[in-house]
Amino acid sequence: MQRIRLRYTKRGRLRFTSHRDFQRAFERALRRAEVPMAYSAGFTPHPKVSYANAAPTGTGSEAEYLEIALTEARDPETLRVLLDESLPPGLDVVDAVEARTSGLADRLAASVWELRLPGVDPADAARAVAAFNGAETVEVQRMTKNGVRTFDARSAVVGLESADASTETHSSPADRPTDQPCAILRLVVRHVTPAVRPDDVLSGLRAVADLAPPVPAAVTRLAQGLLDEETGTVTDPLAPDREAAAAQPAATTATAKEPA
Repeated sequence: MQRIRLRYTKRGRLRFTSHRDFQRAFERALRRAEVPMAYSAGFTPHPKVSYANAAPTGTGSEAEYLEIALTEARDPETLRVLLDESLPPGLDVVDAVEARTSGLADRLAASVWELRLPGVDPADAARAVAAFNGAETVEVQRMTKNGVRTFDARSAVVGLESADASTETHSSPADRPTDQPCAILRLVVRHVTPAVRPDDVLSGLRAVADLAPPVPAAVTRLAQGLLDEETGTVTDPLAPDREAAAAQPAATTATAKEPA
């Protein structure tokens, strides 16, 4: 059985698709692309697809991940192209590797987010960010299925900074609702329990500095992976699989040259 790991995006209007909507679209794409999927056992078999840490509905993303299991080996890049062509524009499969290591979900330990705040003066955003970063704790509330929950949104934040609205980013232009000047925040957050989401950080900015954007923020996940504690950057979670694939031919050649 071969396992393939894919990175896909949610762009433009497709950011408003729920995770369940994406699952249905992806399973249709698997059938259209005639992917030789492995299926679960039991009375209601399902394609073996493992989804990891999906972005909330309403947020865009350049870095969503999943893993599929195949009954026949396929070239990852060829498979990527077929699946990308079978999905609607905005749900784009942008990377594919053969799984050669374990623990993909464990490597999705942090995320980098871009928060675009139309109508917010960058200077006001910078002051709010300074207040948030200077606080030891920032308590926010979120409605859950068990009622209102209060938790600290500050401890999970590795980095929060403001940038000029002209700053180049990797987010899609389609995810930018207006061309008017706006504040841009770059957020790096650990994946903890309870999860601290971008909207929780926005609630925290409102709590510590009364920062309240006049329209909803446009939020895009730019990356997710392991957190480099020294630099505060998030690394590519598929890199270990690429490194293992690159090392395997060399190891095979070395074994072939050993004397009998």
